[in-house]
Amino acid sequence: MMDFTTVKNNFSAEINRPDHKINLAKAAFYFAQTEYPDLNVEIYLKFLYEMADEVKEQTDDNSYPLKIIQAINYFLFDKLAFRGDMEDYYNPDNSYLNKVLERGVGNPISLSVIYLEIAKRINFPMVGISMPGHFLIRPDFKDVGIFVDVFERGEIIFEQDCEKKLQDIYEEPMPLEPHFLAAASNRQILTRMLTNLKLIYAERQQHTKGLKIIELILLLLPNHPLEIRDRGLLYCQLDEPQKAVTDLKLYLALLRSEEHTSEL
Repeated sequence: MMDFTTVKNNFSAEINRPDHKINLAKAAFYFAQTEYPDLNVEIYLKFLYEMADEVKEQTDDNSYPLKIIQAINYFLFDKLAFRGDMEDYYNPDNSYLNKVLERGVGNPISLSVIYLEIAKRINFPMVGISMPGHFLIRPDFKDVGIFVDVFERGEIIFEQDCEKKLQDIYEEPMPLEPHFLAAASNRQILTRMLTNLKLIYAERQQHTKGLKIIELILLLLPNHPLEIRDRGLLYCQLDEPQKAVTDLKLYLALLRSEEHTSEL
């Protein structure tokens, strides 16, 4: 059984390398060990390779991008019946990659990570798009012009569809800023996955679990003021006043430092 210190060490070792060398799936499986300490990372990585091998059999090196996307879509959504969890969207298991692979359901970003990992293993370049409110992916080719909504069974959409999704999510007109469709780094993807879990555990008032997630976020975003603040507030909830005071003092010091820097 994996203890939390070992989980942190393994996760830290994976993310503290050049971003393009981070094994996104491995990092996601490492943080899943906070909830599932018996999780065998290598078994799940092997499963992803086997999935990619099956997709590879349906394509070849000369396959054009849409054909490859169709092959991945068929494999994931028709053959394996993966789907977005619309009934229990905020179930924490939708954010843990091992449970998404076991259950065949997940949220937009976890399903996208599986899709990205399969694409990587068949040498089809794709990137994540961390759009506000909804995570997408797209082929990593210049001026490709299409996006894939993995939560909607790999639906192929265009830029104007992304803007409509934004408006539907926020229920008001919202311009599609260019940076909304920028490629997300591996660290940004992991941060968003963990932030989703942090918010879910906060809503459920599962403070001990939330604290572990913040500890992992701080490995990605060292000394981030809001994460330090939120950790301090969780320490208050968990009746650890000394730790709470330390974090809240650090939060204020970091804020003052940021204000001073912005004035220079």
